[in-house]
Amino acid sequence: MPKKSKRPLRPPTKKNAETVEAGRHPAARAPRAGGRPSTPDAGENARLARPPRAAAPARGGRGEHENTALAEPERLQKVLAQIGLGSRREIEEWVVAGRISVNGLPAELGQKIGPGDRVKYNGKLIPLRFTVRTPRVLIYHKPEGEIVSREDPEGRPTVFERLPILRKGRWIAVGRLDFNTSGLLLFTNDGTLANRLMHPRYELEREYAVRLLGQLDDEQLESLKTGIQLEDGLARFTSISDEGGEGANHWYRVTLSEGRNREVRRMFEAVGLTVSRLMRVRYGPVTLSSRLKRGMWMEMPEAEVCSLAGLPKPQGQAARPGEQVRKTRLHRTTPR
Repeated sequence: MPKKSKRPLRPPTKKNAETVEAGRHPAARAPRAGGRPSTPDAGENARLARPPRAAAPARGGRGEHENTALAEPERLQKVLAQIGLGSRREIEEWVVAGRISVNGLPAELGQKIGPGDRVKYNGKLIPLRFTVRTPRVLIYHKPEGEIVSREDPEGRPTVFERLPILRKGRWIAVGRLDFNTSGLLLFTNDGTLANRLMHPRYELEREYAVRLLGQLDDEQLESLKTGIQLEDGLARFTSISDEGGEGANHWYRVTLSEGRNREVRRMFEAVGLTVSRLMRVRYGPVTLSSRLKRGMWMEMPEAEVCSLAGLPKPQGQAARPGEQVRKTRLHRTTPR
């Protein structure tokens, strides 16, 4: 028979009373796997002595944070645009065409939905997200010879062939540049932001560098500033500056606060001058960087995106060393 230990356990004393109460006295040894504490209530005392754990922050993607405003139902087209299903205008067209249903019934324009609603597009359930996620914005230097469309019957290269692939949603082009125009083109995965940047009521300025075959005289200059009557309405430049030139070519900088199809070219044609080269250099507060060469894109830093979208910057997201460098890295790509 094994010998019993001659060294008895010490009874709790005043010195170690607190230790016993917390379940850490030698008599309250940790239980074996599947067993129970050797001293009654010791494990429970130890559990109660520990401070409660702080709630872990919700995990999410880039810039995801709660939005209390979305606790109430929101308009269908706004919610679907926020998750990148399409622009608000496209979604409204889909609603009219009967391609969207809510809880098994055809959706209606202006209908509001909440977290408990089931929304389907072409019969496929759409996962709704009732949190605000900072949109992604790409700044792209479009070269001449690319079309701003996903598909082209003529088989010409499109700007979308150079962009990174999204796992969810899709890239939405903010405005357009025609086939022979180069320069700044913005893309976002958020339909609400795209609408904010394109809608005429926001009057975001577009700035272009224009090379003309010839030079403007005072009468032509005044006409372009006061307004030119085009087939789709009156158009005018908010500013024109002479940038000089040599020979037959002359450069100008012009700004306007709308983006109709081929508007800049048509305005100069209306006063008898031909545009030999056209390049967009600014869209609203976003300026084309000289570092961003043709065919390259970069992702806009999150703080700038929040400012552009009118969103508060998500709290509690300390930047890690080198994070800002990664966000503004330039990407040289070739069409897929």
